[in-house]
Amino acid sequence: MRDLMGMMKQAKELQGRMQQVQEELENTEVDGASGGGLVTVRVSAKGATKSVRIDPSLMKPEEVEILEDLIVAALADARAKAEKVMAEKMQELTGGLPLPPGLKLF
Repeated sequence: MRDLMGMMKQAKELQGRMQQVQEELENTEVDGASGGGLVTVRVSAKGATKSVRIDPSLMKPEEVEILEDLIVAALADARAKAEKVMAEKMQELTGGLPLPPGLKLF
């Protein structure tokens, strides 16, 4: 019975730390870029798009398709960085606990 109480206490502590990490991820922002920095995107570590900056030199009607591709590439870059930050925070949170592969707690 004592072990059960200890496990419940650990689970509650983990839940509190997880909530704290969720808040940190919401407030952590990363930048993604493409086209040599002509398009930059800022997203939260949870993946919410915060801002997009497009260099005025790309604002040409004949280059709309290129601009669209650059925006998609910048978002993909930012998303990859956000996922890396999330994975690092998760590693800190679990402290090396043996969780099943593919288990996503966020």
